[in-house]
Amino acid sequence: MNRLLLFIFFVPIGIFAQSIVKGTVTEKSTAIPLPGVNVVIKGTTTGTATDFDGNYQIEANNGDILVFTYVGYQPIEATFTGQANLNVELTEDAAQLDEVVIIGYGSTTKKDATGSVEAITSEDFTKGNIVTPENLLSGRISGVSITTSGAPGSGSQIRIRGGSSISASNDPLIIIDGLPITNNGVGGSRGVLASINPSDIDSFSVLKDASATAIYGSRAANGVIIIVTKKGKSTFSATLDSQYSFGELTDRINVFNGNDYRNLVRSQPINGTTLDESLLGGANTNWQDEIFRNTVSSQHNLSLQGSLFKAIPARFSFGLTDQEGALLTSTFERRNLGLALNPSLFDDHLKININANLSFEDNRFGDSGQIGAALRYNPTKPVYDQSSPFGGFYQHRNGSIVSNGTTNPVASLLQTNNLGDSNRSYGNINFDYKFHFLPELRAVVNIGYDNIKAKTINSSSTLVATNDDVKGNSSLGFQKRTNELLDGYLTYNKEFDKFRTEFTAGYSYQRFTNEGDNTGNKRDPLSFPSTFADPDVVLIGYFGRANFTLSDKYLVTLTYRRDGTSRFSEKNRWGDFPAAAVAWNISDEDFLKDSNVISNLKLRAGYGITGQQDVGEKDVFLNRYRAGDQNSQYQFDNVVIQSLIASEINPDLKWEETSTLEFGIDYGLFNNRVSGSLNLFQKNSKDLLFVAAVADGANFSNSVVQNIGELQIQGIEFSTNVDVIKKDDLSIDFNFNATFLDREIQNLALGQDVRTGGIAGGTGNNIQLHRIGEAPNSFSVYKQLYDVAGNPIEGAYLDTNGDNVINDDDRYLKENPGADVILGFQSNINYKNFDLAFNMRANLGNYVYNNVNSSNAQLERLQDNAVLGNLPTSVLNTNFVRTSDVIISDIYLEDASFLKMDNITLGYTFNDVCKGLKSVRLWGGIQNVFTITNYTGLDPEVFNGIDNLIYPRPRTILAGANFKF
Repeated sequence: MNRLLLFIFFVPIGIFAQSIVKGTVTEKSTAIPLPGVNVVIKGTTTGTATDFDGNYQIEANNGDILVFTYVGYQPIEATFTGQANLNVELTEDAAQLDEVVIIGYGSTTKKDATGSVEAITSEDFTKGNIVTPENLLSGRISGVSITTSGAPGSGSQIRIRGGSSISASNDPLIIIDGLPITNNGVGGSRGVLASINPSDIDSFSVLKDASATAIYGSRAANGVIIIVTKKGKSTFSATLDSQYSFGELTDRINVFNGNDYRNLVRSQPINGTTLDESLLGGANTNWQDEIFRNTVSSQHNLSLQGSLFKAIPARFSFGLTDQEGALLTSTFERRNLGLALNPSLFDDHLKININANLSFEDNRFGDSGQIGAALRYNPTKPVYDQSSPFGGFYQHRNGSIVSNGTTNPVASLLQTNNLGDSNRSYGNINFDYKFHFLPELRAVVNIGYDNIKAKTINSSSTLVATNDDVKGNSSLGFQKRTNELLDGYLTYNKEFDKFRTEFTAGYSYQRFTNEGDNTGNKRDPLSFPSTFADPDVVLIGYFGRANFTLSDKYLVTLTYRRDGTSRFSEKNRWGDFPAAAVAWNISDEDFLKDSNVISNLKLRAGYGITGQQDVGEKDVFLNRYRAGDQNSQYQFDNVVIQSLIASEINPDLKWEETSTLEFGIDYGLFNNRVSGSLNLFQKNSKDLLFVAAVADGANFSNSVVQNIGELQIQGIEFSTNVDVIKKDDLSIDFNFNATFLDREIQNLALGQDVRTGGIAGGTGNNIQLHRIGEAPNSFSVYKQLYDVAGNPIEGAYLDTNGDNVINDDDRYLKENPGADVILGFQSNINYKNFDLAFNMRANLGNYVYNNVNSSNAQLERLQDNAVLGNLPTSVLNTNFVRTSDVIISDIYLEDASFLKMDNITLGYTFNDVCKGLKSVRLWGGIQNVFTITNYTGLDPEVFNGIDNLIYPRPRTILAGANFKF
């Protein structure tokens, strides 16, 4: 009996006794162990995590289900049936990665986002000859346009929804790993993003509406771009990317060749005076061919990632870029070093992210002004002349004296050496602590820095053609910018059954400095060494955000920021920037949640106010003096004394403010095989910062930065992503986005027009105008008249006001440089080991003023001061004689709508090449494939709508290899 009782007692214990389960978690595609994988017994809070070798150990009962989860991988469930080892393989889940969206001071998911936010990861970046990081986004996101010149390493003009200002900055705020950077560059550098290695970037998040950007307050009126760099991983891997590119300019401005030019000069008197034929030569020189060259460039990037000391996930990267410019002497070199350390301590309660980057940028700047000189230089003269005292280059001269006129552009380039060096160190350290006693509460501290030191050396040969006794030229300049950041905030997450809350509150301090000096100019006897130190710019912000979610269907976000800036006077120093947004996940409602067609449908609405305080550094409100120049010196005995000049100030200067109202729809169809969004928005900017006239004697200048005017921008954005085919051996997807924009000035100071848009040709001419009721920078032109044969009549314009006098009152507004419609289209096709990708863009309704023709295509320009000059052959279309009579004609305003294929790439991947080498991808491609346009100039895509010989964009053949170890 006792034995029976003992048996009955121990049977349940045996049934419910727990066993030790061991195993290893690996990545399915590579068999690499995965550290930090969460292993939880389903339905309980019992769990553990894999170690740095992917091993785990946990106590479990027979029949328990173990759930394995890891960020970026599909979760998997495995049942414990008594086996000693339970090994699992996890598969990467790209869709899950896409769900994470980085926002200001935190992150969310696409499903929970209430604002207009678009995020893309490295898998979706624009491919091709990418030298600077912003071009990874080109044509990829609705509402975002990026215009880059052809200069090597060139910076870009980035516009989100057309900007929000008229004369202040329209550049978005750019944030790298939590550090907002300044858009002000340094001498010696190509641009603020030129020093950043695109291969180090993991993702972009573009915040477009005020409900998403208001958390950044005073700097967010033009949108926000958040860049996240690649982080360390515990498992070892290495990649090596090598790329070579071969560039060639495929187009030229059409000018007369030597033979046609000689005939033109001999047959064409100017204003009744015959041109001096003795100034003609016997050569036939294409000067554009002489200053441009075919280019060879390369990029190499190496990255290593793995665990340091078996405890710290780390990543190291090295990049080398060597890019030749199409213009002689123009080069760009960059060397990058990057280090990321991402340890976790105290059972993952404390996460530390350390990012440290070094960049060394070396430039030689080719004088782009010589593009215009090549267009003008006499094509009957040779490049070289052995008898020349100017280094063997031909120059127009009268005996030993250089004739007054355009000088040899090849000589000007080769005999001038303009160098720029920029050394940059930037990064941050981020502490993210989840409190042990209250895990719903996190404290985050982010410390960032950005230090740039730059040097410029400008020199020219002693053989440069001059008529004075000073031979050669030299100057040396230094500049230093610093950017220091301290952010701290608390985030509290709490879920009450179906109600989730998140609260964030914090403080931000940021300080910018700028100083430098130069040695003066050897050729200018009045120049002198000088130093400068702009006033420190300090920004202080207090911010908060609250998110409320009910049943995963109904979402509310409230945001507030109070910003202070040292740029303005005490009474205007602080600004308040609130925002609110709501969203409704309709697809989670009972009547849609089982739909086989609609897999995601969310309605959004938001309103918020953001600011703009980025005026020029000399325009900040401070009672101060500035150093005078050579025109404000005085001499005491034999000593030249540098003077100080009182600066103009405006104590009433304050923020620009932009309010944005938006309604949006996010959709997904057929299990999200088709997804995208539709947004309708209206932005109203008031108190626009603008340089405007003041009464004489009222300040230390006749103009000063003031708050005048209002601007309204309305728009519609549409985007769609389609997985056409998604199979193991074949996948085809494409992205299409469209943006419609309408801009209108609603108010200006005293209701007066403001002329802008200076052009070459004549003196003080402007071609654009700001006017109430019209788009900014609208073109202000005369209406050209034509004869009965349809030929333009020189100097004949429509008398629009009927006063029988043709003057500025008869100019009318015709179109503007902003595109009405911006389109982007990308596609990726993968078949087995082959991959094909291409990217296309289009602008519709944008107009360009052809300043190349308006300032050069007139017959009087055959006389180039004391010498002869070439002309565009377009002069034969008009036979206009005088530039001053025709430069404002609307005949030079052209529709510059275009369709461009930016790039196309084709690759093949060899897998499992040998032990230690996982794969090799060989690829080739073409950058700047084609442009379809009716614009007659060199390129329809120009800055601000005025084409005055942009740096041309070459067509580039690409070849590269990617090795994964």
